[in-house]
Amino acid sequence: MKYLININLACLLALLYSCNCGPVESSSKTEKAAIIFPKGDKNTNQNFKGEVWVKSLVETDSLNESAVGNVTFAPGARSNWHIHPAGQILLVTDGVGYYQEKGKSKVILRKGDVIKCPQNLAHWHGASADTAFVQLAITSRKNGPTIWLQAVTEKEYRD
Repeated sequence: MKYLININLACLLALLYSCNCGPVESSSKTEKAAIIFPKGDKNTNQNFKGEVWVKSLVETDSLNESAVGNVTFAPGARSNWHIHPAGQILLVTDGVGYYQEKGKSKVILRKGDVIKCPQNLAHWHGASADTAFVQLAITSRKNGPTIWLQAVTEKEYRD
């Protein structure tokens, strides 16, 4: 029995040493390789506060009523309150962000989180105060375009 345990232990150690599982060094080359979709163009409209970049990946057409965009928020940046008449899905691909529906508490979002924004419900989303945030926004245009509302106040953002 001791003989089998020693063989298993030796195999395990050999496997661990052969896998090169040492610490991974961060470099700009590695960080660039982690980007899934292009950052896009810097937003210039008044529907966001702070620095935001948007890259349209899929436009609506006669076959598909949903648009898909990659949205990158600099730390502290966020959308205004807004409504999607047919709803929206957010897929978090990087960073730390916030999502809040009118009348509810703010939710913290991290890479891998998915949010289903109900239709006709005012909400906002954006980056945390100290970390950038990247999301894929899948927005149905079946019942019309996004309806943009007022800016998120500093108090709403902090609370």
